[in-house]
Amino acid sequence: MPLRVTFLGTAGAIPTTERNPSAIFVAREGEELLFDAGEGTQRQMMRFGTGFSVSHLFVTHLHGDHVLGIPGLLQTMDFNDREEPLTIHTPSGTRRELKGLVNALGNRPSFPVRINEVGDGDVAYRADEYEVRAFATDHDARSVGYALVEDDRKGRFDRERAEELGVPVGPKFSKLHEGESVELEDGTVVDPDQVVGDPRPGRAIVYTGDTRPAAATVEAADEPDLLIHDATFADDRADRAAETAHSTARQAAEIANRAGADRLALMHLSSRYAGRTDAHLEQAREVFAGDETDAFVPDDGQALEIPFPDD
Repeated sequence: MPLRVTFLGTAGAIPTTERNPSAIFVAREGEELLFDAGEGTQRQMMRFGTGFSVSHLFVTHLHGDHVLGIPGLLQTMDFNDREEPLTIHTPSGTRRELKGLVNALGNRPSFPVRINEVGDGDVAYRADEYEVRAFATDHDARSVGYALVEDDRKGRFDRERAEELGVPVGPKFSKLHEGESVELEDGTVVDPDQVVGDPRPGRAIVYTGDTRPAAATVEAADEPDLLIHDATFADDRADRAAETAHSTARQAAEIANRAGADRLALMHLSSRYAGRTDAHLEQAREVFAGDETDAFVPDDGQALEIPFPDD
């Protein structure tokens, strides 16, 4: 079951010739989600081939570099005769501002646009096998981050053990794997825990948006496979990071360690570092507990497949 992350925009507040403002595209088993939509997001979606079949848009906060792409994206969806509804999730208390942005061009989209306010701990979206949770962040605006967390998967079925217990090959295997006990011809009952291992964890992605280092990020998911964290500044602007409610690359790595993240993507780089990511990488890797290449600065258009933890 594929889970793919495409970094559509990795810049800070001011775009550069190489980096667009914030936008993250996530595709999971045919469903497409978008996290933030900075200026030019629709062009990035065309450029990197993600398409526009987004069902949910998750907004971290209403600063322009995270939302100015929404009006143009909605207009393009309208021009393409979209009929499917789009749900936009936004921090509590920002519905009015977001509604104004949706209607910024003076016309309502012809397809349904639903606005859902979310706060710390809310499940923004529940799907069949995963959910997207909101968590508190520390920025100079009403803001949240989001964690996509898959449900646990079934434990592995031990076919060899089942056959040893006399279970015939066939439907009884499936019943046991689904958690049902089965009765054999001699009256013996075989229970699932005799042939099925412990549940296996699903995958998790955490996206902070803009934030100072925050404890809630650590608690958003248990050992996420990927943490996408604000790293606007390097150590040379640590004071500026604190003043403007952002993080440094080193601070992002410290949070990643506390969260037990497998990989760390450093996002929202200030334009002052245009074309220069060495300091961010060096300072994050000095701290991050994972392999050196597991702390990285994604380029716009970079795509990442998230494997299951035990694959």
